[in-house]
Amino acid sequence: MKEGFGLLETGNYKAAESFFETVLKDYPDNKTAKLCFGRAVGLNGNPQKAISVFTDLLDDYPDDFEVKLNYAESLLWSKNYQDAKRYYEGILKDNDKSFAALLGYANTLSNLKIYDDALTYVNKALEVSPGNPNALTSKKYIYLGYAYQNQQLQNYDEAESLLKKNLSLFENDKETLLNLSNVYLISNQLEKAKTTYETLGADSKNRLISLNGLALVSHLGSKEKDALKISKQAYDGLSNVKDTTLIKQTKERYIQALIWNKKFKDAQVLIDELIETHPNQNWILALRATLNIYKSDFKKSIADYNRILENDSTSFDGNLGKANAKKALGLYSDAYQSANNTLRFYDKQKDATQFIKDLNTSFIPFLEAKGSYSFDNGDNEAYAFQTNLEFPTSIKFKWLANYGYRTTSNSVTNNKATSNNFSLGLAYQLLPNVTFKGTAGISSANVSTNDYKQLLVHAAFNIKPFKLQVLDIGYLREIQSFNADLLDREIVMNNFYANYNLSTNFNLGWFTQYYYTSQSDDNNRHLLFTSLYYNILPKPALKAGINYQYITFKNQVPTIYFSPSTFNAVEIFINIIKDEVIAKPKEWFYGLTAATGFQFIENDAKQSTYRVQGSLGYKFSPRALLNVYGTRSNIASASAAGFTFTEIGLRFKWYLFDKPVFKK
Repeated sequence: MKEGFGLLETGNYKAAESFFETVLKDYPDNKTAKLCFGRAVGLNGNPQKAISVFTDLLDDYPDDFEVKLNYAESLLWSKNYQDAKRYYEGILKDNDKSFAALLGYANTLSNLKIYDDALTYVNKALEVSPGNPNALTSKKYIYLGYAYQNQQLQNYDEAESLLKKNLSLFENDKETLLNLSNVYLISNQLEKAKTTYETLGADSKNRLISLNGLALVSHLGSKEKDALKISKQAYDGLSNVKDTTLIKQTKERYIQALIWNKKFKDAQVLIDELIETHPNQNWILALRATLNIYKSDFKKSIADYNRILENDSTSFDGNLGKANAKKALGLYSDAYQSANNTLRFYDKQKDATQFIKDLNTSFIPFLEAKGSYSFDNGDNEAYAFQTNLEFPTSIKFKWLANYGYRTTSNSVTNNKATSNNFSLGLAYQLLPNVTFKGTAGISSANVSTNDYKQLLVHAAFNIKPFKLQVLDIGYLREIQSFNADLLDREIVMNNFYANYNLSTNFNLGWFTQYYYTSQSDDNNRHLLFTSLYYNILPKPALKAGINYQYITFKNQVPTIYFSPSTFNAVEIFINIIKDEVIAKPKEWFYGLTAATGFQFIENDAKQSTYRVQGSLGYKFSPRALLNVYGTRSNIASASAAGFTFTEIGLRFKWYLFDKPVFKK
């Protein structure tokens, strides 16, 4: 039977099965031939038949230790891990120094994800047979599995420690380095991830894998140009590569890098080529869906994600990608469903978990309070406090409440005024792309010569008519309250307005605002503001542009308020912002705008203008943040001309609960 033993040892199980089947025809009771036949059958992919062979042997040799070991191993082959665990425990009671039993039990525990005990028993196996390559290989995969388990539980330090122990046994092991770099990526330790990928790339055989990883690190660090440069090196090195998996991964990363850099036409060409030669493959469909996400063609993305899910309902890209696209279209219920589907197949997966947390934040009731102090060179000063409450009760409906207090005075006229504004309202998503917001309330003013109450109204529609476009149409009834003198005059302003913003896929944007205001003093105003801007960087968001403003009043009453027959202003501006939404807990966020230009008031000579606005804040937790803000400007407004205006303030925002009330 020497020939058959050789076939088993070299892994030629099909030939070994045929060989020992022939032997058994001549020697049907040969125990060794039966054992070898059972092993060949099981290792050739038929574990149930192997179990049957070893069960028959156990009937004939119930106390034979070798037969017991083979039966236990056949339970492993059939993935019957619980039975294998119990059986190995019985074997080890008979002989706790058996290398095969100790290693088999360690492997069983590893498959059951009982990694602590698996390490204990693989170490016992190595005590019996020091340096045994099979035991060392098992130990390697136990460490990998244990580290992955900790990674899933977000115990990143423990996962890192386990993988480093593995590297102490298997220096620069490819699988371990890849797992370690993945831990660093997920935990946002980008410098460590970079170092690990560079270590991996020290072996020329892993160069492309290393470059693909380094490109991803650059992307996560918002260094998109570096990501494309690195990925291009890998892509250009594909000519001599035979490994189809590596070819796929490299092409995928290069196309992603093109998308990250908004080189959409180049990405589209490569995707179309791949679709033509490999139609309906999920990784290519996912690339096209990602491209359309970046282009805001969310409906096209969803069509591809649906095709992916038809091919594989468990697809991570398909489920979470669809969730993101649904969210972008305002289909929040569908977005929740797709994200939960992701977690059904990938328990506790970090990206899906974070997606749900972020989506929940959109529907958690919050309270926002602001206090400010302002003054100008017209001897006006004001103290103000305002608080807003938003209380969603479903994904479509939320209650709104607002209270504002303002006291203003002028040291020259000695005039003082106080106003209290209170309003209640609601917001409702009529359609996925149309939301209505309406509030109504009372303004109560107390001034030197007059006390009065006036109705406050604000009604608006937020509409997303086409991709990359947002339109607001609304009506706002308010009281002119810039200073005490104006508040004393009880001027009611009826504003009819529209805001329109157009974004593009090539970083250019255009915002336009128009106000028509009818006032209770028989005056009216037209105001047009338009801004053409360019997005220079995505993180932090940096943009620059040019603004133009035009104002005209029917009646000129300069002794009462700024009301020119014509007013024109042009300014250039630059804005940098790290938004509070993307800031993580225990991180700072900020914003700064600087602008300068000229204003033209009727036939007067042009006047230079400036405007500086800044804010700095800190996010204490997912539920609470605080920021200070300030502005200084000498630009005329509908309230004042020739004034230098300064305001400083403090703002606090607090989410009242951990999750939406309708998910309690």
